[in-house]
Amino acid sequence: MSAKSSRPLTNVLKNSKSPYLLQHTDNPVHWQEWNSDTIDLAKKLDKPIFLSSGYSACHWCHVLAHESFENEAIAKIMNNSFVNIKLDREERPDIDRIYMTYLQATQGGGGWPLSVFLTPDLEPFFAGTYFPRERFRTLLLRIKELWDQDRQRCEELG
Repeated sequence: MSAKSSRPLTNVLKNSKSPYLLQHTDNPVHWQEWNSDTIDLAKKLDKPIFLSSGYSACHWCHVLAHESFENEAIAKIMNNSFVNIKLDREERPDIDRIYMTYLQATQGGGGWPLSVFLTPDLEPFFAGTYFPRERFRTLLLRIKELWDQDRQRCEELG
């Protein structure tokens, strides 16, 4: 559902001005843009956020998109379990910097694509970069399970 109606979520990137975000308009993932309506939606749905930040010239961003974001089975897990936000790091370096700092602090390094799981209050509780398709699928399922069964732990990690 969108924040303004009861229609199911869809991929809204076709309305973007970002060349990077426009590259993801045909993904079966119901991508949202970073804005207050999307954040409010995550709170309303009480779902964690999956934030994917990258840029047009990023090789591994394209690999992750092809392997996972174009995959119907992966997209189904993402759409059912998360509010999915696609971010152009070149348009929003302020947001990217916050979560890249978290990744570097928790994993000892960083890079793109930046893949971050957030509470609806925007607190990160797990981050990484590129994940091969099967590892990404397993990670999505594990994060969903953790959110459903031990949400307090997710919030504490944030």
